[in-house]
Amino acid sequence: MEGKVLHRPKVDGLCWRCSPTAAAGGGPHLPDMDLDAVTKHSALHAKPSGLILQYGTAGFRTKAEHLDHVMFRMGLLAVLRSKQTKSTIGVMVTASHNPEEDNGVKLVDPLGEMLAPSWEEHATCLANAEEQDVQRVLLDISEKAAVDLQQDAFVVIGRDTRPSSEKLSQSVIDGITVSGGQFHDYGLLTTPQLHYMVYCRNTQGQYGKATTEGYYQKLSKAFVELTKQAFCSGDECLLLKVDCANGIGALKLREMKNYFSQGLSIQLFNVGTTGKLNHLCGADFVKSHQKPPQGIEMKPNERCCSFDGDADRIIYYYYDADGHFHLIDGDKIATLISSFLKELLLEIGESLNIGVVQTAYANGSSTRYLEDVMKVPVYCTKTGVKHLHHKAQEFDIGIYFEANGHGTVLFSKTAEMKIKQLAEELEDKKRKAAKMLENIIDLFNQAAGDAISDMLVIEAILALKGLTIQQWDALYTDLPNRQLKVKVADRQVISTTDAERKAVTPPGLQEAIDDLVKKYKLSRAFVRPSGTEDIVRVYAEADSQESADSLAHEVSLAVFQLAGGVGESPQPGL
Repeated sequence: MEGKVLHRPKVDGLCWRCSPTAAAGGGPHLPDMDLDAVTKHSALHAKPSGLILQYGTAGFRTKAEHLDHVMFRMGLLAVLRSKQTKSTIGVMVTASHNPEEDNGVKLVDPLGEMLAPSWEEHATCLANAEEQDVQRVLLDISEKAAVDLQQDAFVVIGRDTRPSSEKLSQSVIDGITVSGGQFHDYGLLTTPQLHYMVYCRNTQGQYGKATTEGYYQKLSKAFVELTKQAFCSGDECLLLKVDCANGIGALKLREMKNYFSQGLSIQLFNVGTTGKLNHLCGADFVKSHQKPPQGIEMKPNERCCSFDGDADRIIYYYYDADGHFHLIDGDKIATLISSFLKELLLEIGESLNIGVVQTAYANGSSTRYLEDVMKVPVYCTKTGVKHLHHKAQEFDIGIYFEANGHGTVLFSKTAEMKIKQLAEELEDKKRKAAKMLENIIDLFNQAAGDAISDMLVIEAILALKGLTIQQWDALYTDLPNRQLKVKVADRQVISTTDAERKAVTPPGLQEAIDDLVKKYKLSRAFVRPSGTEDIVRVYAEADSQESADSLAHEVSLAVFQLAGGVGESPQPGL
């Protein structure tokens, strides 16, 4: 590192050893750091005054022009995290399904998972530190997390196709290099691809080869092997139209198409040459507006899907012969995959522990179908990918999908070894089923929800089972539902339990919801505070759309009255 090497800085106007922290016996026993160089470079990435950001499930996200200082500081933090874990850490520059003018950043932990919660706090603290406090905050994090600053650090970086991403990823690199870290810049990647790279690097290549070619080869080989046994083949059976949200998914699918040209015919739309990222297209648009994206030509009964801007979500849909639009969301994707895996396990006669993880937003029909028809246990967690991923790790085979289309399947090491062994030992039909399971393990990106990987899994299952998109859709009928928002003075007056399905406070709210639910058939409702703004989210479902709308409105009124609603009282209708 260049620049003068400084000894421990002054804290709160005192030298380090005289500071209250040190006096309490908590001073960090750190080697000298080149804080001079960090300070000098930090000033080049100045923080806008008054800007406060929170590191959440999606990392940091805001308007791109406000993020330069955050990117530099996340480069610094990634180096500390790498030193602490003695592993490669990932930094992804993306704002996923947000508008093109936004951007964001998130760190990826050693096994491709999301950043540990205690480090989310460190990230928030460092991002919001005033310029003169950056040194102190870095030392504070090093002390709290017991970071060995003499340990080597290695960070990998990826970015999406936003106009601001290249410059912002350079700011991350500045933070890494000034704090003495080594790095590899992968350039343009989908978010799940970066998760995959981190996982590969920290398992010494056991999970796969840490290159885009390695990713394409692993997935395509598994897909081709899996679909060899397909009931149908050729363009008609496996023609899929993909809306790429004018994002990174288009570039990566183009690169990958040659790897599985035999098994699947893909037509790409919204590839970024004309339209704006996520504008009137992409998985989030299709799911929230319940209509097809602009820029895609759809004929009746054609299979279509949409990625989001960084290709970690996928939603399927089609028009029926009468011109009605049908959406197939994450719940139905989880159901298709769970049913297929359960059938294979029954075929090989192996009782591995399988579980589906949902949130309270999962449609009640999907939960009933999985539990009553497929006899697969279903578990509910709080909203947020990290909660689902964590719960799914408890099973031999853990399947999780949010209704928005983000999800994957996790296989325990025990399950992987058992399936591998059975694929070698069994014979005939049983061996074939075990081989399929072996290939499907390789086809899933177990590090994160991945639109490309999930798409290939879905296409393989539909081909192997000889299912049309209509037959898949007909597995069960979604209960009509409605989501509403209620503005409140303080969202913290609402607290929940039972995976956000029951309100604990304010007093009387849950009792009011229970009484309202009793008025409708096949109904349920819940409320939960937003994680980012002073609104309360209301979800209701019932046997008809009219009933779901009515229940949602009545619950909204109860929230408004009992939880300090502001502005106009909720009105019936949209």
